[in-house]
Amino acid sequence: MTTVTLVYPYFHPSGDNSIFRFPPLGLGYIAAHLKANGVSTLLVDCTFSDEQEALEVIRRSRPLIIGVQVMFSMKEKALEFARLLRRDCGLLVAGGPLPTSNPEEFLSCFDVVAIGEGEQTMLELVGAVQEGRGFASISGIAFKEKGQVTYTAPRPFVEDLDSVPFPSREMFDNDAYKSYYLKNFGYSTTSVMTSRGCPFQCDFCSRPVFGNRFRSRTAANVADEVEEVRRLGYERVWFADDCFTLNRKRLLSICDELIRRRIPLGWECLSRVDTVDLLVAEKMKEAGCVRVFFGLESGNDSILKIMNKQATVRQAEDAVNVFRKVGVQTGAFFILGYPGENDRTVLDTVDFASSLPLNYLSFTFPYPIPGTPLFERVKDQIVCEDWKEPDGFHLIKHRLLFRSSFSENKLKFAVFKGMAQFYIRKYLGSGGYQLLGHPFEHFTDVVYSKIP
Repeated sequence: MTTVTLVYPYFHPSGDNSIFRFPPLGLGYIAAHLKANGVSTLLVDCTFSDEQEALEVIRRSRPLIIGVQVMFSMKEKALEFARLLRRDCGLLVAGGPLPTSNPEEFLSCFDVVAIGEGEQTMLELVGAVQEGRGFASISGIAFKEKGQVTYTAPRPFVEDLDSVPFPSREMFDNDAYKSYYLKNFGYSTTSVMTSRGCPFQCDFCSRPVFGNRFRSRTAANVADEVEEVRRLGYERVWFADDCFTLNRKRLLSICDELIRRRIPLGWECLSRVDTVDLLVAEKMKEAGCVRVFFGLESGNDSILKIMNKQATVRQAEDAVNVFRKVGVQTGAFFILGYPGENDRTVLDTVDFASSLPLNYLSFTFPYPIPGTPLFERVKDQIVCEDWKEPDGFHLIKHRLLFRSSFSENKLKFAVFKGMAQFYIRKYLGSGGYQLLGHPFEHFTDVVYSKIP
């Protein structure tokens, strides 16, 4: 019998066109903390499982507690699992970004919601259940008592991240993750998180679990985990921090440590455009960085201000070009149809994004996540609360979840236009773009303006 079974209920439908698959590090951290304290723990990552198979594994473990991590696109599946597993354990616990943002929504199916960082919370819940105690003294949870929702004192953030055990990677299906990436990308990769919290206040961004205060691990501690990942047979690391390059001194220290240890492993990360320059880019390249992703979001400065990005189009262009100069690949994410946009600003973003020398480009629609300023602005216009992968074949699978001045079809056409222009320039070069790209750009501008 297992004391705690941790579940990541991620199932991707057939035809899913998202390309990234990473293990649930949050559950890996909780598992490691529980095991370090002598708690029998099982982790069920459903990424490469079917639903029935996952349910059977969970039931066979006969756990005292089931903990379910809920990301923003997984609400429906998590609630369904809770209903199906109700009789299979003593306590059902929900945790992760969405339950932290809206605990009461989950207390209809779960017994307890873990709010914020969950390592110590889960350990204390184990003790309370085993000893038959109540939950009132456990910080960072919400639960129902006599039909009323009770919130306990907030759980303090972990200050010394070096003291947190590395995620229990032996509980992930490393062979399946490596096989997936080798098949789709030609190399194997997994994720590592070197910091928690982000001090920026982007309008659309939610960080309910780790908060807005930046806390980080030391360079030696990070390099130790990178070496562990390499021993597992991975060839690359995705640094999953909100912004890996946020603290310049720390970033350079990590790079120096990776260079000193000569770890034969490439890495990728997410960056802000205002945290990098040529010296930083050169050091990252020397330390093994092969690709940097930027959340550029818009090609119009007025929309960037609405988004509270605290960055400009010029900074975005400079940052991409700096990494191109040193030979590091770049990727970028953009949002189309943000509240406050008009036809001109959308086309500014499409044209700017497709003009950059990127190796990867992604467009999406605004997704109003509970707890964000964007959500507060459009909550009265929301027509669909949960993002769900559409059934059947869809060339562009994005959905508009709120009533907007743009139609969904118009924004989908803008995505098509931007990606087409990007690939014309990427594969045909400037000469080919002059011949085919410019006529296509002008023609699709006219079509876009005619779409209601």
